[in-house]
This record gives sequence, structure tokens and C-alpha cells, in this order.
Amino acid sequence: MDQQTLTRESEEFLEDLAEELSVPPSRYEQAERSYKSLGDWLHRDASSVRQYGPKVYVQGSFRLGTTIRPANEAEEYDIDSVCEFQKLSKASLSQQQLKILLGAEIEAYRKAQSMNKPLREGRRCWVLDYADGAQFHMDVVPSVPNGQSARILLETRGLDARWTATAIAITDNECPTYTAVTEDWPRSNPKGYSEWFKSRMAAVLERRKRMLAESTRASVEEIPDYKVHTPLQAAIMILKRHRDHSFEQRKDEQPISVIITTLAAHSYNGEETIGQALVAILTGMDKHILRQNNQYWIPNPTDPLENFADKWAEHPERAKAFFEWLQKARTEFAQAARSSDRSLITETVGRGVGGSLADRAARRRQPPARPTLLKTASVAPANAGLSFPDRSRVPTKPQGFGGAG
Repeated sequence: MDQQTLTRESEEFLEDLAEELSVPPSRYEQAERSYKSLGDWLHRDASSVRQYGPKVYVQGSFRLGTTIRPANEAEEYDIDSVCEFQKLSKASLSQQQLKILLGAEIEAYRKAQSMNKPLREGRRCWVLDYADGAQFHMDVVPSVPNGQSARILLETRGLDARWTATAIAITDNECPTYTAVTEDWPRSNPKGYSEWFKSRMAAVLERRKRMLAESTRASVEEIPDYKVHTPLQAAIMILKRHRDHSFEQRKDEQPISVIITTLAAHSYNGEETIGQALVAILTGMDKHILRQNNQYWIPNPTDPLENFADKWAEHPERAKAFFEWLQKARTEFAQAARSSDRSLITETVGRGVGGSLADRAARRRQPPARPTLLKTASVAPANAGLSFPDRSRVPTKPQGFGGAG
């Protein structure tokens, strides 16, 4: 893949687009305050769960730095968090008992904070709705540590267990064993996934934090991750918005964020610009979709027994939709990447991410006046080297995946 055909104008536009999508630092700080405040509540003297070592932390896109600004005022930020009871285990209570235990404390917290909206129960979590003006809600998933079980499970099957130290067992009220005291709980590992994700961009992240530290005369340790964005994070944000816009009319078919994030992180090779990262990601995404027992398989990097594409078997239209979306993204970004014409770039990318967003990105940087003698061709020739694979690659059967059906 020839990265040279990315024009300066297309790179600048993608930078501005990522800025438009970026969540203001105040939102990251608000998320942090919210889960810390709940954590403090669970540790207060009168807490009924304090002795179980509750630890509240953020997971999902806020943890990964890939959250995008809502498309409009009606949409909310979804802050995903976990409450891990470090001194409880699967042997000591059922999923249902754990959920009720945490629910009672969150309800007391809601009342103490004078939050008007009632506490909602989700399938795996409790949902706290903040006031209308706040424009966010927080999902809290009850959990217990599960590192040892996860490690044994993967090692006995000859699978990679290096991320299992932070594994947790979570509640799910649709799980057949929800009301039983059993070892059989749904598994998760948000901290492990976040560490895997960071490992895919470690050098770039470290370099950018160091540059920011030098410019602000701070130490690298003082710079929180959310203050810098890597090309991988920016590319994922752009692809998520492209996905949202492309599937506005058929939301149930849209590729889930963890699939986009996982395939993008696998395909990223430390590229230094957003455009180069997008080329690498869009070129390589489908190479990391495996086929196993005639089924699509996108393994969770921290738990290869979990298949992020498990719903594709019962909903084949979702697999079809993913490959159609990938082709659409390849076509649009390739066309934009070759162009030096800012209005053409805006229009082309706007087809995928929404016209008003593309226009806002374009306005962030008014073009400098250029002497006419230096004008370059507005569109590079069609064969100028930026080419994505013509069709999606047929996934192969994974090697070393014994017994992961």
C-alpha cells in the first residue's frame, strides 16, 4: 500500500474532522468525577457494601479515548463503568444477589444526590440518569474478580492468557445461571482490553505525551491519557461516526463499536498521521476476521474464547452490512485522500460522516491564499497508487484455536 498519495489537504481535513469529533477534556473530567463520587459513596461509614472492597472504574470508549461527541443535543454521552467487589467471589453469592446488593446502594446514592430520574435496570448493569442539562448517563456493571479462573480456562486450552490478571465476572439477568450460586458467570476484562489496546499504540502515545509534557513543563506521569490523541484513536472516532451516519436508518445492523475498535487496533502499525492510520486500518480490517466452524470469528484479544461477532451467525445481515460498510468507507476515504481540492474532500467525506459535520471541520482551517503559479492539480490521477483491496478478503480458519467453538 502506497501511503504517498495522501495529499496534505486531505490530511489536514482529517485532523480537523477528528478535532470536531473530540470530546472536550471537561467531559472526561466529568466522567471521572462521576465514578469517583460513586466509589466514595460505597466506601462511606454507613455503606452496606464497604467491607466487600468495592472499586469503581470506567470502561469502554471513555477508557480507550475513542468517545465521540454526540451528533445532536438529544443524544447523551454513555459513561460505562464497573463496580468490582474485590473481596467477594463467585462462590459467595449469585449474580442476582450481587446486582441487588449494588442496586440498593446506587439507589441510596441517587436519593442522596437528589437525582430526579429513577434508577433503571439494564441487562448487565444499573443505569443512573443525570439531570437533563448534564447530557449523560452512567452504566454501572456489578462484578467480582475472575483472574485466576480466566487464566486457568485459557491456559488449559493452549490460548494466550497474558491479559487475564484483571479479568472479572459480571452479572447478566438473561444468563441461565443468574439466580444460582455457581462458577458459571459471564466473563469480561475491560482493564485487560484497555491495556491490549494501548499496547497497539504505545510508542506513539508515549511520544505524544512527552511532547505535551515538554510544552507545558509537566512530567509525563502528570499527563492523563485523554489529553493526547493518537492517530489510531482519531481514526476509530472517524470510523465510528461514519458508521453512525451510514446506518442512521438501520441501527440494528450497524457494526458494534468493539468490532470496529478491535479490527482497527489489529490493523494499525504505528502510523504517524490520521490519514496513514485510516489507510492501514481500512486496508487490513477484514484480514483479522476469522472463519471457524463455518462462522465468523473476531476473538476478544484478552479472552480468545469470546467472539465479538457471535451475533453474526443468527443475524447474517449484520455480517453483510459490515462488509458493505467497509467497502463504502474504503471508496470514500480513498477518493478524499487523493484530492487536493478542499471542497471535494469535504463533500466526499461528508457523504459518509454527515454534511454538517464535514462543513464544520472544513471551516476550522480557512485555506491560505496561494500564488496561482504554484497551483497543483486539484485531483491526483485515478491510478495514483492509493488503492484498497477490490473486494473483502475471505477469512481463513484460525490456527491454534482448538476447542474455541
